[in-house]
Amino acid sequence: MLDLIIRNGKIVDGTGNPWFYGDVGIADGKIAAVGRLDVEAGRIIDARKHVISPGFIDGHCHSDLMILDYPYSEIKLRQGVTTEVIGNCGLAPAPFVAERAEMLQTYVQPVLGSTKWKWPWGTVGEYMDHVAASRPSEHVATYVAHGALRIAAMGFANRPATSAELGHMKRLLEEGLQAGAIGFSIGLLYAPGSYTSKEELAELCRVLPKYGGIFSTHIRGEGNNLLPSVKEVIWIAEQSGVPLHISHLKAAGKRNWGQTLDALELIADARARGLDVTCDVYPYTAGSTMLTTVLPPWTLEGGIAGTLERFRDPALRKRIKQELGEEQTEWDNLVCSTGWQAVIVSSVRHPGHAALEGKSIAEISEERGQHPVDCVMDLLLEEDGQVSIVYFHMSDSDVDQVVGWEQSLIASDSLHCETGKPHPRLYGSFPRLFSRYVREKKTLSLEQAVRKVTSFPVQRFRLGKRGLIVPGYAADLTVFDPAAIRDTATYQEPRQYPEGISHVIVGGNLTLDAGVHTTAREGMLLRAGLCSCGSGSGHHPR
Repeated sequence: MLDLIIRNGKIVDGTGNPWFYGDVGIADGKIAAVGRLDVEAGRIIDARKHVISPGFIDGHCHSDLMILDYPYSEIKLRQGVTTEVIGNCGLAPAPFVAERAEMLQTYVQPVLGSTKWKWPWGTVGEYMDHVAASRPSEHVATYVAHGALRIAAMGFANRPATSAELGHMKRLLEEGLQAGAIGFSIGLLYAPGSYTSKEELAELCRVLPKYGGIFSTHIRGEGNNLLPSVKEVIWIAEQSGVPLHISHLKAAGKRNWGQTLDALELIADARARGLDVTCDVYPYTAGSTMLTTVLPPWTLEGGIAGTLERFRDPALRKRIKQELGEEQTEWDNLVCSTGWQAVIVSSVRHPGHAALEGKSIAEISEERGQHPVDCVMDLLLEEDGQVSIVYFHMSDSDVDQVVGWEQSLIASDSLHCETGKPHPRLYGSFPRLFSRYVREKKTLSLEQAVRKVTSFPVQRFRLGKRGLIVPGYAADLTVFDPAAIRDTATYQEPRQYPEGISHVIVGGNLTLDAGVHTTAREGMLLRAGLCSCGSGSGHHPR
């Protein structure tokens, strides 16, 4: 007798092969049988007119703290997501050292969110243990994040690492990989990652091959410097002999639209000469990040405290205003080509500023009677540097190109935003893929779209025996109506759940039942090298 049978569904098994009608039987947390099943089960779900798919994998998101505050993970589960990959863009809450605690926390809070409790971990491994013990409703895997390593070793110093500092970072990276991190992420757009040379990064990446780790990167520039930035990370990967994954590939700023084709050609050329390179993309034309990202990189030296102090110096304010008004060669000044009307405040900390959420910097500066750059600096001062933004700087055609490319997978890049108006990708990325790019635009077939959010990311991030509907694999499954699945989250009203997803099974446990969370919390921390045995993978203390 099986625990559960999902009957009469259109099975899209994750391989990219054509769908077929059948049943999926589940026992002991694994897929027990696939086909026309004439056996009894403790529960039967009729999936007539629905797709049975492997559970979706969000291969790039920023739920590092949200998973601890909200372990039920309803925002992602109601999108069909059964696994999240965190620690991206060099941003993570570990390693966490007491002498630089505030520096790390103020660095990550606009992206990862703030907590009302003290962080109890120090090392990456201790953070991973804490996630495992929290018993989330979905599975979680993580990178070791370069920004956190550099802060632990040398703060926000704008200089090359010394031999001792580099050795310290390599030891911290190795500790995280030994604990089961899937690889190493960097965020070259963000200080202190932006202060790091390609040679220093190549030396750090040489730690990865011993553990089979992947090198994941938010590249240094996504606007005027897009192509040199892609070449830079390809060079790093070639020098260190590691697989490379480029995060949220895009061409930002109107003058750069169309360059995604050139970027994809660079990746294709690297693959042709034997380098293992892939990328991911989110299905929207707006990004989301922290407001400090628009500033010249030198202003961020010393962390948020140093940045705010510079805003109080009239001469430095004048310099910042001048640099943001001109195109730059050393860094991407996206507001110069896109404009302040494209930068939307999504979240602030001060309740008195709640009315600013959803407004552009252009609107806010006009209301205040200020120059937009003065407005940005004053707002950051008033908010202690903690302002999140949504940034409209991409073209539909570029996004379409990357979504449709064979070597791209789909990920949300979603930020935790407890208040305000988060980017709608937090609530809608995966249903949007199927409604917009399968049903409406027909950019992808149903089978191609499922592969991009199931077996492809599982293979890429070494997540074990999941991502396929195959006997013996983990019973992580999503059931949805292909004619009804759609995102409802908008930029104006982003906190809206999608439609068309009826059931989600995590490790054989029915976690979303007829669209309602069952309160099951059977997700696990997936550790690289320990996640080959289906639902029993990783460590899950009880």
